Amino acid sequence: MSGDLSFSSFRVVEERASSARIGVTSALSRIGAITAGTTLLQAGNGLLQALIPLRMSAAGMPVSAIGLVATAYGVGFVSGCLLVPALVRRIGHIRAFASLAAVSAVVVLLFTQARSVVDWTLLRAISGLALAGLFTVADSWISVRAQAADRGRLISVYMLATKVALMLSPLCVGLGAITGDGLFMTASALVCLSLLPLASTTSEEPQLPGSLRPNIRALARVAPSAVVGAFAVGLINGPVLALAPVFGVSIGLSPELAAALLFALQGGGLVLQWPFGWWSDRVDRRIVIAALAFGTAAVSGLVAWAGASGSPLAVIIACALWGGLALCIYATCVAHASDLVDARSIVPTISGLLICWAVGTIVGPVIAAPLMDRIGPYGLFVYSGIVALLLGLFVALRIGMRTRSPSPGGFVDLSPSSPATASLARQAGES
Repeated sequence: MSGDLSFSSFRVVEERASSARIGVTSALSRIGAITAGTTLLQAGNGLLQALIPLRMSAAGMPVSAIGLVATAYGVGFVSGCLLVPALVRRIGHIRAFASLAAVSAVVVLLFTQARSVVDWTLLRAISGLALAGLFTVADSWISVRAQAADRGRLISVYMLATKVALMLSPLCVGLGAITGDGLFMTASALVCLSLLPLASTTSEEPQLPGSLRPNIRALARVAPSAVVGAFAVGLINGPVLALAPVFGVSIGLSPELAAALLFALQGGGLVLQWPFGWWSDRVDRRIVIAALAFGTAAVSGLVAWAGASGSPLAVIIACALWGGLALCIYATCVAHASDLVDARSIVPTISGLLICWAVGTIVGPVIAAPLMDRIGPYGLFVYSGIVALLLGLFVALRIGMRTRSPSPGGFVDLSPSSPATASLARQAGES
């Protein structure tokens, strides 16, 4: 009898495990196509992010021109955030993704024919618009397909896959010549391949979640630390991510090692995002924002020292630590603002913060690039250190003015990508 009971218990456990595996498989199948497509897209985007500044630098263009092109990307991205949702509502997710991916792939190939700063600037603005639209499609698809029971897991899978692709793809710079066309062709091919998973999916495409118009002025009255923080993050991260390869080449690194700096920056953010998120769930989030800002200011000096030391390994380690601090500020700002607003206002709140971040990415390169031209490559991290220090001082002042700590809400590992991320974050917080 006891043997029958043991066998029966074993069967129950086995059936439950099998059911759980089927449940996970079913859940992942709902986002498999869009996750695969976006991962390929981010691989192409990451390669392009490293390749463009290196190609322009190899052509003898000044850092200020490279900064202008980075600003053009931000302008295009903001335009895409504002314009593309209407396109998606008009023709649907799959058609919009296919159209924008085709535009993006063509633009990548046109970079091989760019000769003047005007050419680079115009093409980078168009690519920014197209990528903003592609991320809008992807983020909204995930937000609709996720359910309360598995939302956290699905978002984690999606974020992890795309972040790893963005982190690893710059290393592909070593596979070809910076001055040749092969790497641009590779990036274009990755963008084209991103079409295949969605083109072959048999699942019904979702409807785009509705979004409300953000009111940044009202948000600044409620959560000034979050608004200023999001803008400062754009000011800092925009030029550093755009100009890090140029910084690397200027201090004597090979193009391959210079591209690896992007790997280090993104890798640091990937590793430290969750520990800082865990901390922010247990204290006043403004304390975490201030700590990250002051830490970024200090590590900016460390990166400059490592560059002067002549050790590539020291530079890579310092950049990883910098990314682990600076790239974690935005998500904490989003969580802080979400703590302070009504649940119905979270979508426009995050959209407003995204706009603040994007404006920062437009302004930042315009300041940082000429500073590099004037005082040398270390000007990039002098600039980032000053902005981060000012952010830390502002948030510390706000903490002193308003000692009442908001009740912490759930932390979501969030990176700025598109307006649809606002809906994704809202639903994740509700799960």
